[in-house]
Amino acid sequence: MSNKFTELTRDVLFADIWERDGLSPRERSLITVAALVAMYRLEQLPFHLQRAVGNGLSVDELGEVITHLAFYSGWPTAASALNLLAAIDPAE
Repeated sequence: MSNKFTELTRDVLFADIWERDGLSPRERSLITVAALVAMYRLEQLPFHLQRAVGNGLSVDELGEVITHLAFYSGWPTAASALNLLAAIDPAE
């Protein structure tokens, strides 16, 4: 990644957008995970699944979200996301 992209990710996305009033970090994580699953963006998904657990979502809740999305974004999409979820350690 370029230095500028990394800077924008850190200073704008995570330090500004994620900290705005109106949605909790838990809600933002739920939205982000749903968007990544629906768009089949698997490369970013493990980071955001772990972040979602850190923001208060349980692995079971995330599994329900992904299962629900199977009917909207496709069975293979959900199956791949569930495989990634299985590797998440809730203790981290």
